[in-house]
Amino acid sequence: MPELPEVEVVRLGLAPAVTGATVTAVDVFDERALTRHDRAAGDFAELLKGRRMQAPQRRGKFLWIPLSPPVDSAQPDAAGRLAEGEWRPDLALLAHLGMTGQLLLREAWARPEHERNVRVRLELEHPSLGELAVFFVDQRTFGSLAIDRLQPTPEGDAAPSQVAHIARDPLDTSFDDVRFLSALGRKRSAIKRVLLDQTVISGVGNIYADEALWAARIHPEQPAASLSRARARLLLAEIRVVLAKALTEGGTSFDSQYVNVNGQAGYFAHSLNAYGREGEPCPRCGRPIVRAAFMNRSSHFCRRCQRLRAPR
Repeated sequence: MPELPEVEVVRLGLAPAVTGATVTAVDVFDERALTRHDRAAGDFAELLKGRRMQAPQRRGKFLWIPLSPPVDSAQPDAAGRLAEGEWRPDLALLAHLGMTGQLLLREAWARPEHERNVRVRLELEHPSLGELAVFFVDQRTFGSLAIDRLQPTPEGDAAPSQVAHIARDPLDTSFDDVRFLSALGRKRSAIKRVLLDQTVISGVGNIYADEALWAARIHPEQPAASLSRARARLLLAEIRVVLAKALTEGGTSFDSQYVNVNGQAGYFAHSLNAYGREGEPCPRCGRPIVRAAFMNRSSHFCRRCQRLRAPR
């Protein structure tokens, strides 16, 4: 937590406020919030100050904001105009929220001492919104910010180097259905383990894996390669349905650890059919939902609706 829908909600909330804004000041209150930042590349605050932010982007659970070079570093041509190439983003502000990370929009006058667990504060100047602040808040310091270099992807866009190994997520227009289905056919691991493998498909965390498997009537321990092509396609379709619905409902909040950029909780928890419902009746058949240990976490499923089938 947060997973893809929660990170996408944060991205959508940040976009109007940060796109086109210039970073005017950076305060780092806790260096543990920069564990992903490569200090050999330069000081985090110095790399960020003066740069103009572009529209936030996301892959799976990673969020990043491309950064154009500072205005004073771009050389004008003979007519006094900045060359277009000078404004192509070369770096990005990368955010991984971990378990409890939050990116919160605040008024410019807001001070970190007014809120708990503020690790980093950014001051921005937006061309139409004026001055504002972004707080990176993280109770357990498992999340991190970093300045990372952008590199081209095979699809023709760019992503931070730390995200290069992450697969596309199923809501991404560049997601390759055929490639994903072929990967399932080669995997002998349990299907839930494969869904949590970020090199195969990104953004499907523990909650939404349980929900999609319940919807597709597939046992979490079913070997991925044993799924027929039709059942694999059904599973992919249900993953998209679950993620899209969670996104519409603002994500899943069980406590105050996940909130959007305005500090508001999501309400998809009220729509869960399997995850977190141990002992409650299955919405489909009425049998109790069970919980089983899985990779230092838990799987929630219905023994009747999601039977473990012998591989053919």
